[in-house]
Amino acid sequence: MSKRALLFTTGSPFARAVRITLDELGLEYERREEITTPSAEDRAQSSPTLQVPTLWDGEVRLWESGLIVEYLLSTYKVDSDEGMPLCRGIGREEEIWRDRLVLSTIQTLGTAATTISQMKWGGVAIGEHAYLVRSADRYPYLLEWLENEIPEAGSGFIANVLSAQDIFFACHIDFVLNRPLGLDPMIENFPKLSELVARLRERKSFESNPILWWEPGVIGYGPNNEPVYKEKL
Repeated sequence: MSKRALLFTTGSPFARAVRITLDELGLEYERREEITTPSAEDRAQSSPTLQVPTLWDGEVRLWESGLIVEYLLSTYKVDSDEGMPLCRGIGREEEIWRDRLVLSTIQTLGTAATTISQMKWGGVAIGEHAYLVRSADRYPYLLEWLENEIPEAGSGFIANVLSAQDIFFACHIDFVLNRPLGLDPMIENFPKLSELVARLRERKSFESNPILWWEPGVIGYGPNNEPVYKEKL
């Protein structure tokens, strides 16, 4: 049986959520980290979608971050030493469609941000493309809906556990807040969401997987996680 490995792109919030989940579960894995963008042929060797992350776990090979996290949480169980146990699987059996809907909505929020980011690399800002404007316009509606899905202040999307929904939301919001995308989610207007993100940033798994800014030309990172560009060497 082959060992566990994760192929991922450095700056991806989707991949960061998978890495945080692996750390929360205490699972060791080989980091197959892509700092530069490989060719389509190279990507196709790992996944027909040409996307990362891709997880190998023994004979299991999975792509799509939500599916990977669902597999990990359903397969492994290690109670956290930080006072908040992990949710088993992607949600509660009695509320599974609600919990799946919350995760799907959070992933829509993340996809909007990464689309804006990808287009910015190509020289297209939010106000210069109708689809990017629509992607940015989603944010206040998404955040208002998600704020109402947290049952009470100090909780996550599923009470009394650390859920995939919590992890992905914090990763996506931090992606937006730490990149010059021209997108301000005004997270301070949503107190339950703001508290959740602030609390998760203090967890060991989040600190061990810092938010990294990546764009074409970045070939590494300095001691304070600042990007190092090829032309600056």
